Amino acid sequence: MTLPSPDAALSVRGMSKTFPGQRALIDVDFDIAPGEVRGLVGQNGSGKSTIIKILAGYHQPDSGAEAMVAGTPLALGNPTAAVAAGLRFVHQDLALVPALDALDNLALGRGYERTHAGTISWKREAEAASSLLAELGYNIDLRRPTSRLTASERTGIAIARALQGWEGEAHVLFLDEPTASLPAGEVQRLFEVVREVKRRGVAVVYISHHFGEVFELCDQVTVLRDGRVVATRPVRDLDEPQLIELTVGRSISGRDIPKRVEQPRTVAAFLTVRGLRGKVVDGVDLEVASGEVVGIAGITGSGREEFVPLLFGGIPRKGKVEIDGKALEPGRPDLSVSRGMALLPSDRLANGLMADMTVKENLTLGSLSDFITRLGLRTSAERSDVARWLDRLDVVPRRPDAVIARLSGGNQQKVMLGRSLRLKPRLLLLDDPTQGVDVGAKAAIHDLIDGIVSDGTAVLVASTESAELIRLCDRILVLSRGRLRETCFARETTPDELTEMTLRGDSAVA
Repeated sequence: MTLPSPDAALSVRGMSKTFPGQRALIDVDFDIAPGEVRGLVGQNGSGKSTIIKILAGYHQPDSGAEAMVAGTPLALGNPTAAVAAGLRFVHQDLALVPALDALDNLALGRGYERTHAGTISWKREAEAASSLLAELGYNIDLRRPTSRLTASERTGIAIARALQGWEGEAHVLFLDEPTASLPAGEVQRLFEVVREVKRRGVAVVYISHHFGEVFELCDQVTVLRDGRVVATRPVRDLDEPQLIELTVGRSISGRDIPKRVEQPRTVAAFLTVRGLRGKVVDGVDLEVASGEVVGIAGITGSGREEFVPLLFGGIPRKGKVEIDGKALEPGRPDLSVSRGMALLPSDRLANGLMADMTVKENLTLGSLSDFITRLGLRTSAERSDVARWLDRLDVVPRRPDAVIARLSGGNQQKVMLGRSLRLKPRLLLLDDPTQGVDVGAKAAIHDLIDGIVSDGTAVLVASTESAELIRLCDRILVLSRGRLRETCFARETTPDELTEMTLRGDSAVA
């Protein structure tokens, strides 16, 4: 193994990471020059996030890994060392506090400038913040809560916070899917920020699924597949089909996947959607029949992430959503439930589980009325019903009174799915239903979904995994930049072809 390069802004050698039952990274080497913008691409699970988490100090690498920042050895797996070495990170969620203004968000982590009396010097804070934001091309109302700023302005604050004191201190800036929440019109503004950072001699690692952005912005691109670096090339030496081929590991010979026209169905639509709009989703039409499974595919920022919450009414929407020909009011999840919808959210910890409550309580939370009489809660009937559901769901351990936070992720997800199924839904909305679960739990969840479909329940599933959509769905809608790019049939499509469709979306939608 060659030694890390002392001339690089960042040099990594032999970076591997093993989790129980999985090698997430395998002998990763790369060098990034000062003032270079390096694209880092790969499918979900390729290892991009693991690299970032090791460099940021969140994960310890396997033994033997070495790294050097601007000629100085870096203690990997140490967050304090990463910051001291000049590594700066802007994560996809930005990590801003919405209720705080720009000044307070910029002060998070480093503290405030103080007067001689020990009070906060708001004047110096404002001058420093204005100067830094102006260097990046932003003119932001520093006292407005960040929740009321544009997506581009919020991104600017997150980048400014990462680069505070960057003169002589910041060597590498990592941007993780920075355009995921940006309207198309604000993407170029971000690019100008990145170019300004580059002009200052700071290297930028630009992580994105949007290949059009990689070609426009980056000098070189590193491709990860199955935990390995499969290529690092100058972007001028590649075209989009070649980059897709490197990413998915399959020759596509520059061919186009033909559009497939949706076949007519003999069953009337149970769900009808017309002109659905949200922050990203932009005028999508959709019909789902009883007993049909329709998938939603798309890379980060395509609109896939907000599609299910829009339908359920959890976030504001425009357009028409009808169940059995009757319109649903936006912003009313309670009406969605009463009309036959049930939801399995993508983030069970934030939006689903009551972590301190028991398995039994989490399972029956949405349908306690089944066990309530004028005399109170029929606890024995509830326990009997829960025992049957734990058997059906194959939850381990089968202990109704166990605190659900102590179960594995797969068993937590089974309980969440069971809560939805107990509602006897006519339309089940699944948002990344097997995210963070093991292979066995994934297979069990898929089998449960098969069972309810055979009973006539309609299912709409949004997923980051092409193989999962092919496994579960009849039809799959591919979104790009909020719009419907293509509809394909699972029985006629491979997971690699579906991945290719999602990756080609940038150039396919005007």
